[in-house]
Amino acid sequence: MDFDLSEEQRLLKESIDGLLTDSYDFDARKKYQKEKGGWSKAVWGKLAEQGLLGLPFAEADGGFGAGAVETMIVMEALGKALVLEPYLATVVVGGGFLRHGGSAEQKAAHIPGIIDGSKTFAFAQLEKNSRYDLADVSTTAKKKGAAYVIDGEKFVVLNGEKADTLIVTARTKGSRRDRTGIGAFLVPANAKGVTRKGYPTQDGQHAADITFTGVEVGADAVIGDPENGLPLIERVVDEARTAMCAEAVGAMDESLKTTVEYLKTRKQFGVPIGSFQTLQHRAADMFVALEQARSMSMFATMAADFDDAKERATAVAAAKVQIGKSGKFIGQQSIQLHGGIGMTQEAKIGHYFKRLTMIENTFGDTDYHLRRVTDAGGLV
Repeated sequence: MDFDLSEEQRLLKESIDGLLTDSYDFDARKKYQKEKGGWSKAVWGKLAEQGLLGLPFAEADGGFGAGAVETMIVMEALGKALVLEPYLATVVVGGGFLRHGGSAEQKAAHIPGIIDGSKTFAFAQLEKNSRYDLADVSTTAKKKGAAYVIDGEKFVVLNGEKADTLIVTARTKGSRRDRTGIGAFLVPANAKGVTRKGYPTQDGQHAADITFTGVEVGADAVIGDPENGLPLIERVVDEARTAMCAEAVGAMDESLKTTVEYLKTRKQFGVPIGSFQTLQHRAADMFVALEQARSMSMFATMAADFDDAKERATAVAAAKVQIGKSGKFIGQQSIQLHGGIGMTQEAKIGHYFKRLTMIENTFGDTDYHLRRVTDAGGLV
């Protein structure tokens, strides 16, 4: 299999790397964190200007018709720079629902706003006791004529504090953990009955707990089948997991580079500590862990084209397992090799570990995905 990037993909990589090098160093990131919602509208506008927000959408919808590899390239670059802007929530997840399940009218109403940067999304899925089970949905969407009335609570909704539109999973029939009777709904964030409580997460991003009280939406708010929406939800979430794997690889890559540079410059006993063989061995082990993670991220990206949904899901789960293991190892080693300074807010290395920890726990942690792989008959 040829893993070399095409000419167009290399240009994409150079473009986003150049943009982030110019506008997203660690000091700039700290300034962006202080803006409303925890990210920069100016940077989001630059991503739109370069066409990055329109990459995965079909040309007929105003996009570029790019695939999973292009998303991997972008997400890896975002991970290296610890980008705060809601690319995952808006382009990958929100865009994924529209691409795979949206009607022509829904695409026309929402995709242009994503592409030009004027509209952002958030995926309201996690509930108080649902853990990582996408079928564990207590929020209800009851029919009222041709409309639906949504009631329930969602927690840790990434970009939920600032999003313009929410994609909400809600139960239209059945009991709490039934795999049928689940739908996905487009809900304006400013709709009557929507209450948002925003807060920063440990990795510097922002989320919100959202309450829906008698929120009424029309039939045109339903994405796909309101009684059998779980397959669509699972597909989009697997794409989000794959994108996060690439983001984690970028964060691990930068963590290793930062740590090796520190080993070359920090002196003890009159010599750089990188000259100590034991520390060289630890850096080498970090490199091996990074390459294992990179390989599995590529595997998950290639799996996006698998026709068999179960095979695709197992490949993504296996990648998430390796990403979790490698991220934890590289993050811990980076902190330890930096010593006390690695524990401070002023040093960027700790912020990479925080982001890696959040990625590991989003849409299923390592143990959860290990069970998925073993249940499917795979080995990790």
